[in-house]
Amino acid sequence: MATLALRQSVGLLGVRVRKLPLLSTLILVVLLLDAILAPVIAPHDPTEGALAAKLRPPAWETGGSAENLLGTDRFGRDILSRVVYGGRVSLIISLLAILAGGAVGVALGLLSGYFGGWVDALIMRLVDLALSLPMVLLCVIVAFILGPSFGNIILIIALVLWARYARQIRAEVLTIRERDFVALAKVAGCSPLYIMAVHIFPNVLNTVIVLSTLQVGWVILLEATLSFLGVGIPPPTAAWGLMVAEGRQFIVSAWWISFFPGLAILLTCLAFNLFGDWLRDRLDPKLRQV
Repeated sequence: MATLALRQSVGLLGVRVRKLPLLSTLILVVLLLDAILAPVIAPHDPTEGALAAKLRPPAWETGGSAENLLGTDRFGRDILSRVVYGGRVSLIISLLAILAGGAVGVALGLLSGYFGGWVDALIMRLVDLALSLPMVLLCVIVAFILGPSFGNIILIIALVLWARYARQIRAEVLTIRERDFVALAKVAGCSPLYIMAVHIFPNVLNTVIVLSTLQVGWVILLEATLSFLGVGIPPPTAAWGLMVAEGRQFIVSAWWISFFPGLAILLTCLAFNLFGDWLRDRLDPKLRQV
């Protein structure tokens, strides 16, 4: 019996592993290790350059060097090192912005869905206003007013991100608040705050996790866009969008300056979106049965 149970466990584990999106999972693992071990992985300092080695092509092209595998930029800074550190910057900004915006959006969604009435109407009008504004233009204006900095970028992205959470969580709460366990909690004299925190929030946690995973790619693209427009991460910090912007004037003569950070943005966003789709299917009982 023990042997049979062990075989069943191993078989179940194998099925789960096979169902994992292997490519996206691999990319995410590499990105996570890149963010943690950037000082170890990067062969050079990402902000220090050597003018004698400026615009050096990748190692496999004529004139390239094994010292700079992906080439150098116009200041002689190593592209590989800047791409590695750029992954750390993008991941930290995404994590902090999603935590801040998600916390505000989830709290407002819980309040809106649970209380209804004028509270729901007021919060939903704010959500409609936030979603109706052109996000990139709004971010550019706010970033221009506040100035480009690491903290300001996180604040700006969080300000445009909360509405997505609020609307989705509110829709979930409208259904959950009518269930029997919520009615029993009210009869037992539980406060609205206790009911929302203990009885309702755990039932929307799956939605929060999936939505957060799907937002990472969007946040990375928005941060890259702001950096590309010059109102994001200030130079000489290594940021993917900033690197793409710096290489646009050399797109013909030194294509590698923009290509490799652009490729990193593409793969990261694709990986997070695919992983988010898989996670949504796994956490949804109906889709999991299918």
